Amino acid sequence: MFKKFEEKESVTGVTQLKSSAQRGIRAKLLDEYGHCEDYLNQIVPKKEAMKIVKCHDHVEIIAIGNELLFFRQRDGPFMPTLRLLHKYPILLSHQQVDKGAIRFVLSGANIMCPGLTSPGGKMAPADKDTVVAIMAEGKEHALAVGILKMSTADIASINKGVGVENVHYLNDGLWHFKTVK
Repeated sequence: MFKKFEEKESVTGVTQLKSSAQRGIRAKLLDEYGHCEDYLNQIVPKKEAMKIVKCHDHVEIIAIGNELLFFRQRDGPFMPTLRLLHKYPILLSHQQVDKGAIRFVLSGANIMCPGLTSPGGKMAPADKDTVVAIMAEGKEHALAVGILKMSTADIASINKGVGVENVHYLNDGLWHFKTVK
């Protein structure tokens, strides 16, 4: 999604949100990430001015101050940026790939089932279309944010094809897009 993303070319507008729209976004975030409500109150304080950065391909990025926090495409789920995920790793469930998959994940490739089921990979139980953090064997922080294309039970049993769609990874366009003006 952010492979060819560039701050100057991909951003179409930055708008400060009305308080009613901010409440709606906060409510959606609480629905999606209700298991960590205390952290969400720190991440998205009630009285802070929230901005929405509109980009090409119907991508919206939520920012508070100059920090990019969450993004989504069309009406999909809000997903945390990797910078936010590194501060609050509890936001998403973790799926771990083996060492051999690291370079492919960092180049934007989708995560294949064998990378998750091999001896270095680990999977936390999750359903299809769940937003997950992609961790790597022997690494502390997340490499990518992705969406499961099949449940973890199906990944373990089928063990073929794409298991996780790579949406945002280290050193992509969104990672280099540091602040909102």
